[in-house]
Amino acid sequence: MSSAIVETSNLTKRYGGHSVVENLNLRIPAGSVYGFLGPNGAGKSTTMKMLLNLVQPTSGEVQIMGQPMTRSTRRNLLAEIGSLIEAPPGYAHLTGVENMRLVQRMLGLNRQQIDHAVRTVRLQDQMDKKVRNYSLGMKQRLGIAMALARKPRLLILDEPTNGLDPAGIEEIRHLLRQLAEGGVTVMVSSHQLGEIDKTATMLGILSGGRMIFQGSRSELTAASNPDVIITCSNPQAAAVTLQSFDARLTAAGEVAVPGLDDRQTADVVAALVGEEVGVYGVRRHEQTLEDVFMNLTAGGGL
Repeated sequence: MSSAIVETSNLTKRYGGHSVVENLNLRIPAGSVYGFLGPNGAGKSTTMKMLLNLVQPTSGEVQIMGQPMTRSTRRNLLAEIGSLIEAPPGYAHLTGVENMRLVQRMLGLNRQQIDHAVRTVRLQDQMDKKVRNYSLGMKQRLGIAMALARKPRLLILDEPTNGLDPAGIEEIRHLLRQLAEGGVTVMVSSHQLGEIDKTATMLGILSGGRMIFQGSRSELTAASNPDVIITCSNPQAAAVTLQSFDARLTAAGEVAVPGLDDRQTADVVAALVGEEVGVYGVRRHEQTLEDVFMNLTAGGGL
């Protein structure tokens, strides 16, 4: 397993008697795209702000690149981190070029670093426009360019696809894959599993401030145990054959069987073939993030 670039130990944030993040043990392997998932209000933004030392934890510890994130280490660690938290940065009355020049002066960067960041997000043909005239997707890309300008080892993005159309979402997906291939570790949050499912190599799911899952997509599928959907020649006969597995017919004329692991799925298919029911296809039901929560928490996680 790759060494972790981010680790937290029992990270907790409370406001008064209300716990926003509770005993969070997060681990982000170096070189991964870590999808940080959860419904709005789950504690994702608060967690990211604690990673960046923008919010002080009530208890627990954050380690970045093997060092504790504290007020004394913050400056050096942030030099290796790019971030986009909440609304995209940038002055609307300035052009893209003028905004990036401000970043260049503030961070003491050279022109090559700025040009490389702009080219990476493919915004070089839009830099003479005022930011007020940018689309939301262009503003997001400008914000990511600002975060990338210092060539960080770690990039933290909070809901970067919020409000984007499907083309904009795919553009951000492509960019994240490209960054990871170039050696940048990316942490990206979302409240929609489908947005980053094809991009993330690791997933962490937060519900009510607690981590309810952390691992790969295949491990998530196994943990949440979605229905197996069977397309066959005789759905009614198949449902009867599999009644001991609580099989049911779907509106699409398929057979849904809950709670099967891979071995049990193979046994079910063999049973149907033994009854001379032709099996045309077997797949797991594609779940929404809400479905995953309901399965992982038995309905109590939202």
